[in-house]
Amino acid sequence: MTVETATLAGGCFWCTEAVFNDVIGVSKVESGYIGGNVPNPTYKQVCGGDTGHAEAIRVTYETDQISTAELFDIFLATHDPTQLNRQGNDVGTQYRSAFFPHSDEQKAEAEAAIARASADWPAPIVTTIEPLSDWYPAEDYHQEYWQGEGQRNPYCLAVIPPKLRKLRKSFAAKAKEGAAA
Repeated sequence: MTVETATLAGGCFWCTEAVFNDVIGVSKVESGYIGGNVPNPTYKQVCGGDTGHAEAIRVTYETDQISTAELFDIFLATHDPTQLNRQGNDVGTQYRSAFFPHSDEQKAEAEAAIARASADWPAPIVTTIEPLSDWYPAEDYHQEYWQGEGQRNPYCLAVIPPKLRKLRKSFAAKAKEGAAA
């Protein structure tokens, strides 16, 4: 069993975390901040849009259950990679779509995933491939958000279930059984 880590930014980390927690082979999803210029940023600082960080997730996965290519395909299909610095009502560079590859192999997989996904979107994909930089875990109350507070948050209730339905429809073989949609 080979365990790898991928770092992905696809808008609100609550939303991307919820999707990847339901993927077979994913053993851990941590929400956090990456790509900025302020050490140890807070949620409030990142939301202000002045630190350069993206809200992101760090996904730990077992490659014998899900390949990096499959993981990246799910990422590009479950958020809108054609929106520059936004996802829905969340606007700013902190909500950008980006890969932060941990290796040259992951960089190549990200490039290939973007090429594969391009035909599925009506506009050009603007997802960036950025250098891996310092990772800062988000505050504890952001971790596993959908499983707790998110179930009562109107924003999450509007945004997350459609993403989970997309996961189940387009990647049924990779979705955990019994996971809530």
